Amino acid sequence: MIYLGCHLSVSGGFEKMGKDALLLGANTLQFFTRNPRGANAKKIKEEDSQALVRLMQQNNFGKIIAHAPYTLNPCSADENTRRLALKIFKDDLLRMEYLPNNYYNFHPGSHTGQGVDVGISQIANMLNESLTETQSTTVLLETMAGKGTEIGRSFEELKAIIDRVELKDKVGVCLDTCHIFDAGYDVVNNFDGILRDFDNIVGLDRLKAIHLNDSKNPMGSHKDRHETIGNGTIGLCAIFKVINHPLLQGLPFCLETPNDAEGYKQEIHMLRENSNS
Repeated sequence: MIYLGCHLSVSGGFEKMGKDALLLGANTLQFFTRNPRGANAKKIKEEDSQALVRLMQQNNFGKIIAHAPYTLNPCSADENTRRLALKIFKDDLLRMEYLPNNYYNFHPGSHTGQGVDVGISQIANMLNESLTETQSTTVLLETMAGKGTEIGRSFEELKAIIDRVELKDKVGVCLDTCHIFDAGYDVVNNFDGILRDFDNIVGLDRLKAIHLNDSKNPMGSHKDRHETIGNGTIGLCAIFKVINHPLLQGLPFCLETPNDAEGYKQEIHMLRENSNS
């Protein structure tokens, strides 16, 4: 079974979002927990969240991914920005319990001149203040392209964060193919080596989800600009190798390509046609 989906809008409610996924041929999905460029969040209706849970069970969905807003920066030099990140993070983890046993993905943040070590410590501090023994959600650190002062441009940086987290069983990683390619990992010619490195540094047991994106830029550009599947510098052959890699089977693959609904439908169909499962 391959779990393929894309980023969808939750503005019409959870159940509608799940139905939209089915229309695209998807059996997983990703959505923003709140305004991606702000902090406001809509009130969750319990009957709506339960309807999505039922729909997922009836249609053999894989785990789904909630994405934190881009404004969340737990390692900013500005204390108010860090406080807001902590507030949003805690609230989102509470809201995730309406959709239990799924994933909450976030960009580790930008240290804004403080230095990587300080930033790593601040990210870990937020996690330690937010994670609880009773939560059903696994929090995912996303691999980053390394533009500006982003943290998470290397597997070593992600490991350094996880090493400082007390409740390590609540933390995993989401690997973004565009991001790691732009960060300098050779997805095209050495994906097996990338997974070996990840296993040696972080551990493959922590790899929980894949953001499946092509890239507009060459390897090592640190640009973070996604492209539609097969029309970028990663290309179809490498993307097909990713979705068919035996070490990644059973993980949710979510598209974040610059597409409309019809484009996502075509990409999902193409990927299913070229998958081994």
